[in-house]
Parts: sequence; structure tokens; C-alpha cells
Amino acid sequence: MKNERDPDSKDELKIVKETLKNWEGDKNMIAMLLSIQDHLGYLPEEGMIEVARYLNISETTIYGVATFYNQFRFTPPGKNHIQVCMGTACHVKRGNIVLESWERRLEIKEGEVTEDREFSLERVNCVGCCVLAPVTVINKEVRGQMDPTKVDGILLKYQLGKEDETKRKKESESRTEEGCKESNDGKNS
Repeated sequence: MKNERDPDSKDELKIVKETLKNWEGDKNMIAMLLSIQDHLGYLPEEGMIEVARYLNISETTIYGVATFYNQFRFTPPGKNHIQVCMGTACHVKRGNIVLESWERRLEIKEGEVTEDREFSLERVNCVGCCVLAPVTVINKEVRGQMDPTKVDGILLKYQLGKEDETKRKKESESRTEEGCKESNDGKNS
């Protein structure tokens, strides 16, 4: 069961082991798995293996439990994690249309991540904001009374923010290069 994502695997394994230290003497498997997922944003294979070792039970038992409950994610979420509520109030107020709008605009289905890893999309049960139905939660920020036009507006806002971030990064790199050049020119005099 080797993980293909080697650059991140070592860091993730370290986080998993640190997380398990908090559970010393405890045998609450589901809480352990949720804690690992809270730290990493998902439940990696190496996390399940470490929990199996820690609890001295088989990896298949851990995997069976983790796949039984739908709150566990097995792929890293995107930089911006979008959760569309499909609880009763959101469902009645056409939350499915909001979910379809996200799928169409992001060109992914629920449970998937965009190719650039910028967005992930998840369908969730009630988030407890029924008065605001239908609701979308983006990076833990609640967006209420959603409709397809709001989806477009939110994505435009993120796109503009990303463009600003790219522009600031380029300007910063340019200033750093100029500063280095001036510093070197001063030494060469």
C-alpha cells in the first residue's frame, strides 16, 4: 500500500503520528480518524495504516470503518473546499440546482477536485443554517440563500483574487531581483 504522493507523504505521516500522540491510551478509532482528517483535510492511506498499528488491529478493519461512514474523505481537498448543503430545508429550497451550478461551473462532480487543485466540491447533510437555505459553505464560510447567479459571482471573486495574488507575487519577485542586482552592483564598484 505505497502512497504515490511521496513529497507530502513524509510530512503527512509526521502529522498523523503527532495526532495519535494526543490519543494515548484511548481506543476511539472513529475519533482518531476524524482528528487526522481535521489536521490534513482528508484521511490518507498512511493515516489509516498508522491507526491500525496504534490500535493493533488490521488495516482492512480501519479501511472498512472509514469507508462505511460518509464523512471521511480519501483525496486531498482543493485549496478552496466547497460544501453544498442538501439537508431538508436546502433540498426543499432547491439546493440541488445550486449543486448542479457548482458542478457545471467547476466542470467536476461532487466528491471531485479540479485539475488545478483549486476547488473541491462536496455534498453534505444539514450544516445547521436552515434559515439561510439553500446554503453553500466555502472554506468554513457560510454563504446563504444561494442561487446559480451567486455561484458565478463567487467564482469571479475567487478568480480576481487569484489574479491579484499572482500579480503581487510577480511584483515581489521583481523587487527582490532588483534589490539583489543593486546589491551586487554596489559590491562590484
